[in-house]
Amino acid sequence: MIRKYFSSTAGVPETSAIPRHIAIIMDGNGRWAKKRMLPRVAGHQRGVERVRDVIQACIESGVEYLTLFAFSSENWRRPKEEVSKLMELFVLALEREVDKLHSNGICLKVVGDISRFSPQLQELIRAGEALTAGNERLVLTIAANYGGRWDILNAMNRWLAEHPDARQIDEAGLTPYLSMAYAPEPDLFIRTGGEQRISNYLIWQLAYTELYFTDTLWPDFGSKALQQAIAWYQKRERRFGRTSEQLLQH
Repeated sequence: MIRKYFSSTAGVPETSAIPRHIAIIMDGNGRWAKKRMLPRVAGHQRGVERVRDVIQACIESGVEYLTLFAFSSENWRRPKEEVSKLMELFVLALEREVDKLHSNGICLKVVGDISRFSPQLQELIRAGEALTAGNERLVLTIAANYGGRWDILNAMNRWLAEHPDARQIDEAGLTPYLSMAYAPEPDLFIRTGGEQRISNYLIWQLAYTELYFTDTLWPDFGSKALQQAIAWYQKRERRFGRTSEQLLQH
């Protein structure tokens, strides 16, 4: 299933009624917990349960790639106690879920600078990726300690290291060095929780992605909500710089 990255600014990608790739910012866990007078970590725990639901809904709908923003490079600014709890939850989720992902034919990938994570968490990530590498039912990517600007700068630095005498670079040259070069660009971006921004998430890859914002908090976002987002997507006219008249000619 894993395919070579195709640039929507260099050409017109194939599209279908079902988005091939969905990218989600899972926002609203803390507010969900606060409304219920629960600690914020309770919202994050409930959010993990929703991940299972959305993964299943994506598989049933025919989505091939699902990318989830679990922890941004800016989230280190949160209270230390919350960050610590998030790291513990990440460890626990990997320990409990990787075997299930594997048995369901799901390929796990983690993108971001994982060097800042504990050795235990880094090892769990590497082991999970290795175990599930051959699976093709769904590619599940977790963006952790990830930032879109970091991604572009990291790609550029990697390219420069391999081409020290080069004077310039084009998009085709840089693309293979991006952290998600193995996936097509997202067709549909979803952000829960009511905020309407992309928050440094996949800023290169979202160039022509359809952006869907919902007030639903992530712990309340299930399969029905995902189907509503897909139905909204199906009404969009994806022109990629062309006119509506040109679309009618195809």
